[in-house]
Amino acid sequence: MSVSINQAFIRQYEADVHIAYQRMGAKLRNTVRVKTSTTGASTVFQKTGTGVAATKTRHGMVPVMNVEHSQVECTLEDFYAGDWVDKMDEIKTNVDERKVLVDAGAYALGRKTDEMIVTAAAAASVGVGDYSTGLTKNLLLSAFETLNAADVPDDGQRFGIVGPHQWNELLNIDEFASSDFASDAFPWLKGTESRKWLGIVWLMHTGLPLDAAQRDCFLWHKTAIGHAIGAEVTSDITWHGDRAAWFVNNMMSQGATLIDASGVVKIKVNDDAAIG
Repeated sequence: MSVSINQAFIRQYEADVHIAYQRMGAKLRNTVRVKTSTTGASTVFQKTGTGVAATKTRHGMVPVMNVEHSQVECTLEDFYAGDWVDKMDEIKTNVDERKVLVDAGAYALGRKTDEMIVTAAAAASVGVGDYSTGLTKNLLLSAFETLNAADVPDDGQRFGIVGPHQWNELLNIDEFASSDFASDAFPWLKGTESRKWLGIVWLMHTGLPLDAAQRDCFLWHKTAIGHAIGAEVTSDITWHGDRAAWFVNNMMSQGATLIDASGVVKIKVNDDAAIG
């Protein structure tokens, strides 16, 4: 009887962690190209060049575009987030310890997912700004122009990721704050501030690179960054009689890589700049 009860507990816990990870853990996962069910220590994302249309003579051969094909490798890494639950502690507190560990594990793995994606974006060399000013309208338009000049598709899959200070600076831009020009974000963007403006979904994120007052924000297209998943978030719960405690472990195997540098623009801003 106790064995079946334990198994039910384990299955419910694992389901809760997975749901919590999707809901409030990883905030950037849906902003990039995702490859699931990856087998092996690494995988590749296919990258194709652009084709050129040409004319042909009557009855002549159709010209071949010879589109360039290349591969970008993405290495997967294993991550773990575990903790102990003492048997006697469970009966001495009215706190739902399972819920606490569900949230803690989901947040920890979610932050790691976002960290990998941001690290991949930071590898891009294209950038605007020099860390001397805050996030101004002119700086944003310069980044917007950079994507357009690179023929990055304006198809609703562009994302702007900014820090908390920069989010406040965005709210001081009339067009961004006004519902006449911007709209609320999508339902899956829960747990973070977000709006759509200039055809770009803007998100507030606390995990962007910061060195002293030098903050890196990003504007990217969804296909420019790849996120590979070898193993989704899973959980393992084991009883240790010598400790009279459960050890609850959450784990995943994932990786992220920059696929197309032209689809990412780094926005270099001063994080201490005055607002308004």
